[in-house]
Amino acid sequence: MIRADNVTKHYHIGKSTKVVFTDLNFALSKGESVGICGANGAGKSTLLRLLAGVEKPTRGRVTRSMLTSWPLGLSSCFQSSLTGADNARFISRIYKRDERELLDFVDDFAQLGAYLYQPVSTYSAGMQARLAFGISLAIEFECYLVDEVTGAGDERFRARSEEALHTRRKSASLIMTSHDPGTLRAYTTRGAVLYGGTLVLYDSIEEACDVHHRLQLRGMS
Repeated sequence: MIRADNVTKHYHIGKSTKVVFTDLNFALSKGESVGICGANGAGKSTLLRLLAGVEKPTRGRVTRSMLTSWPLGLSSCFQSSLTGADNARFISRIYKRDERELLDFVDDFAQLGAYLYQPVSTYSAGMQARLAFGISLAIEFECYLVDEVTGAGDERFRARSEEALHTRRKSASLIMTSHDPGTLRAYTTRGAVLYGGTLVLYDSIEEACDVHHRLQLRGMS
């Protein structure tokens, strides 16, 4: 299970404070899938980083009893002066996975070719996302966090990504953010809307997408 208890996140920017969200409370059980809707700047990516443990809340607590991925596509965890292969080897040691098997999977899946053995600093944003996605899928996590990553790469890579996610979804939990309601409907069953610093959970992704759409129309009027 992943639990968020009274989670608040603020950022201090100069002399001002940006409040992302306040007192979020929710729980995700093993096997569940939740799609998170929200406008640009609502805090979707920030929330995933908190759930992954990449960032800490300003207040409150996130508890994880499942082996949880970092947000798929997040490349800031890489050491840019190292090669993609070296980063993959390092992560394999952290998670106690066979280095050769993990690297072979990443090589086949990300299809970076010779760039896999070049410094990550030479990668485009899309290449970094492919590397992060490949390494994430090489490890059997119990919960996958997905942040718009299915848009990375060409059509063939996106198709492989979608197929791999559907396969993982059969045996793992999933928390996904996306601007595309169709993507959320394809991968998740429950929904949540992040709006105005609060998170509201819904029993179905359809209801969450509908609420999000109406809130966006209200904001445009």
